[in-house]
Amino acid sequence: MIKKHIPNAITCLNLLSGCVSILFTCYDHLLWASAMIFVAAVFDFFDGFAARLLNAKSPIGAELDSLSDVVSFGVAPSFIVAWLLSKMHIGWWVFDVNAFPMLAFFIAMFAAVRLAKFNIDPRQSESFIGLPVPAVGLFIASLPFLLFGIGSDTLVYRIVMNPYFMLAMVAIFSWLMVSEVPFFSFKIKNLRFKDNVLRYFVVIFAIIAVIILKLAALPFVFLFYILLSVICYKG
Repeated sequence: MIKKHIPNAITCLNLLSGCVSILFTCYDHLLWASAMIFVAAVFDFFDGFAARLLNAKSPIGAELDSLSDVVSFGVAPSFIVAWLLSKMHIGWWVFDVNAFPMLAFFIAMFAAVRLAKFNIDPRQSESFIGLPVPAVGLFIASLPFLLFGIGSDTLVYRIVMNPYFMLAMVAIFSWLMVSEVPFFSFKIKNLRFKDNVLRYFVVIFAIIAVIILKLAALPFVFLFYILLSVICYKG
């Protein structure tokens, strides 16, 4: 039946969005590259929704979803970080190639490990063990919106465009993805406040931040989710 292929088709659109993001980065269109990662996240949400709605879950669908997520939320964000690192006028030159931006691809490598672990870990049906790969990808994708939104004369811009900040971000996110740190998911079974306190806190924070900072608020929203999970969530 055609309907059983619909979720996988949506997953392929996730993968396509990630590939297009990489292409935009190669052509220096960083905002479009970031936007395509957010588009990939929309498809990533709806493929699971469609699978449940149509009762079309399948083993190949789960594997295809992970492969798509590696590209869209691992490789594509790594290209964005590599692009940013390449603009910092620092590097290790190997055969006339600056090897310094290559450190960004630790994100892609650990994202692949994280997703492989997720596929064989029965503990992660309701929450996550280790930082979810889409959260990492979306945080990185939000950075260009922050940088273009606040201007180069601000303290936040100088912090983000500091190579030590970037390398620390790569190292911390890589470790968190494969760690045993629990993170809450946004799967909501009911709307009761006491059962969704942390989720509501993130939503409220996101609304206030976007009203104040517009798109520049996006990285702070994802950072708030990460910090809230690390500090408050016990699994």
